[in-house]
Amino acid sequence: MVPAEPNTSTRTDSIQSRSYRITVDDGRESFFALSIEDVTSEEAWLMSDTVRALENMR
Repeated sequence: MVPAEPNTSTRTDSIQSRSYRITVDDGRESFFALSIEDVTSEEAWLMSDTVRALENMR
């Protein structure tokens, strides 16, 4: 594991997010996932399989 490097860039157009609905067990189970990526780097991404709407967290 490599330590995180500070982000000194002021560009914000290189960040993109995608949401996925992932189905398993021949369609019997599904869950949602969120991916946040820096499109300029293949090593800068985050994927979470715990996605909640902000209004549900209050």
